[in-house]
Amino acid sequence: MTTIVVIEDNPQNARMADKLLKRAGYTVKLAEDGEMGLTTVFENEPDLILIDLGLPDIDGQTVIGLVRQQDTLKDVPIIAFTAWPQEEAHDMAKRYGCDGVITKPINTRTFADQIGDFLTEATQTSEDAIPAEAIDEATEADSVATVTTSTTSEDQPEDTPNDNSVTVEASDDTTKVDNVATVATSTTSKKQTEDTSKNEA
Repeated sequence: MTTIVVIEDNPQNARMADKLLKRAGYTVKLAEDGEMGLTTVFENEPDLILIDLGLPDIDGQTVIGLVRQQDTLKDVPIIAFTAWPQEEAHDMAKRYGCDGVITKPINTRTFADQIGDFLTEATQTSEDAIPAEAIDEATEADSVATVTTSTTSEDQPEDTPNDNSVTVEASDDTTKVDNVATVATSTTSKKQTEDTSKNEA
């Protein structure tokens, strides 16, 4: 089940968020300040964090920064939960490293749907991303292919005879055979002539 951590120091807002999210089928963990929020996040590794940027002990920017340092949490969507005016809230949330903003007071009709939209967007982004392992494997495969090609080239003889040199060598061999045949024929004829002369005598 999808888990959401709500870090909110205002009890009324926290209870309202808890009620609406549970009604929508989410598991909710509440934290009333930054320190408790960090502990809750680290223990539960939630699917989404809803955080009030004006916490009484640790400011929201510090909490977000500490969460982002964790490899298992760096891609978890963090949504600013604030009563600031829309424009200022979005600007502040962007500078703090949040993935979105939900302003107070809570709109009970749209609140759960807003959370659902942020979760869907985060899931799609995660699916579209190329895993680092796949990139490493592809790079390694390319390197192996390059090394193999290089090794094959080095194994080939430097002075591989071309077709012309082979033809020349073949021609030379043929000439030698012809010469030997000519010499043999000449020797045979000479011997036959000498034998004929002896018989006549």
